[in-house]
Amino acid sequence: METREIQKLIDFIAQSGLDEVNIETTDLKIKVKRYGSAPTASVTSASPVSAAPSIATPAPTAPVTQSAPAEPVIASGSAASSNLVTIKSPMIGTFYRASNPETPVFINVGDEIKPGKVVCVIEAMKLFNEIESEISGRIVKVLVENATPVEFDQPLFLVEPA
Repeated sequence: METREIQKLIDFIAQSGLDEVNIETTDLKIKVKRYGSAPTASVTSASPVSAAPSIATPAPTAPVTQSAPAEPVIASGSAASSNLVTIKSPMIGTFYRASNPETPVFINVGDEIKPGKVVCVIEAMKLFNEIESEISGRIVKVLVENATPVEFDQPLFLVEPA
């Protein structure tokens, strides 16, 4: 299932008033629970990802597709300045600033970014997903420490738009 499909599902659940939803197929299991006002999601795969098989789900959504890279969720930030944009985590996983410990980090504070530039990697279910920027601008702050767990929709970077 693609990140945007998961996000749409969570948004739908948040608006519907449901507190918990479980979707299960032979290759994919999704469990979404709402705690207070912010929903959380967990996605579990029953088999390793090889190609990108499509699986029809019993829920009224598009066909489920397992895919690798995901794109960040971007929302207007109100942190230190109203003109900053927040790049948020599109999934639950472990945040890494570099592809491995021996390579330099993807971006540092002060670096210019453009759409398509990889800003970090999030490991989810043994898959390393490159997170790409959807905006142009300058990195103002890195909000997450390297090799720490992140939640869906958690702010990762503050960007001053170009």
